[in-house]
Amino acid sequence: MSACAFGSTGKEQTVILRLNWIIFPLPFPAVSCDPVRNFSFSSAAPVGVFALGGGLFPDNHSAYDVVLRQKVAVKKLSRPFQSLIHCRRSYRELRLLKHMKHENVIGLLDVFTPAAALEDFSDYLVTNLMGADLNNIVKFQKLSDEHVQFLIYQLLRGLKYIHSAGLVHRDLKPSNVAVNEDCELRILDFGLARQTDDEMTGYVATRWYRAPEIMLNWMHYNQNVDIWSVGCIMGELLKGKVLFPGTDYIDQLKRIMEVVGTPTAELLKKICSEHAQKYIQSLPSMPPQDMEKIFRGANPLAVDLLKRMLILDCDGRISASEALAHPYFSQYHDPDDEPEAPPYDQSLESKDRTLEEWKELIFKELSSFKVSGSKSDSLPVEQ
Repeated sequence: MSACAFGSTGKEQTVILRLNWIIFPLPFPAVSCDPVRNFSFSSAAPVGVFALGGGLFPDNHSAYDVVLRQKVAVKKLSRPFQSLIHCRRSYRELRLLKHMKHENVIGLLDVFTPAAALEDFSDYLVTNLMGADLNNIVKFQKLSDEHVQFLIYQLLRGLKYIHSAGLVHRDLKPSNVAVNEDCELRILDFGLARQTDDEMTGYVATRWYRAPEIMLNWMHYNQNVDIWSVGCIMGELLKGKVLFPGTDYIDQLKRIMEVVGTPTAELLKKICSEHAQKYIQSLPSMPPQDMEKIFRGANPLAVDLLKRMLILDCDGRISASEALAHPYFSQYHDPDDEPEAPPYDQSLESKDRTLEEWKELIFKELSSFKVSGSKSDSLPVEQ
């Protein structure tokens, strides 16, 4: 059992929560210290390490950073220069991680390459070491209302930061939300645009948390697609099971409407897809269910917040900033401790470039990174 104390948000709290801590075995080969950065890699006891996109992957290793004096996760970018698509994604991932500087969003502690020359370098990302994700925690224990309050508050706090940068996550789900032994939560894999890949592989877990308008291309979506996902995650934490476990996209939509009701005539006009319009019109009219009955025994304030999140029309959903001010989070909400991010410039990664041009850009981003708390502000680069 690990103590999970409320207090990372700047407010003093007297409540101490505990979670049943899950350690996932992942054997690591012996790895020598890197010549560029002083890392001591663990090869003795197996340790669970979470990839930036959630889940366990062999390209991630736990290490102790002797400069930052903390345990970290080191990830090698997988085949960053295999194709133009890989180059663009690698560049975007690196820039996004460099941009994010928030307690509840995964960011870069360091980035390095053992190579000094552009021709043969490989990219290593250093981030906070996270021990488990919400997907695994909810499988093994029933969370109290106090747990749910604190976890969802942190999730919305990180989401407000991401949205303020002009970004949309689009793939929020329990496996993309990591929690460490101190109950500190971080959002993973933000804005990496994996929607197409997930649809092609029929990735079920993603579908369960995806907003209906982005799932079926109903309309031009906005940042509130992430609020729907937070509502699905919050509902799952309260119930201990998936809220909308659809077997396919049609079944998913049917399950959603059975709870929140069929679209109004006004919402139908907003739906761009003629096919989606015809399908919805073919369904029997379904009134919204009583959320108090679905979440019987739950905190009434939690149910009220869920009602504001799980609205079919994205324009009617509560925003991350508004949700933080909801009475459900009254003991944590502090407008002065819920920061926003500087705008993120996406134009650089939208341009068409050659593989060599992408490689040079990634190398420049890597070599310009400044390590916080390090005596050496930048990595050595061969000019």
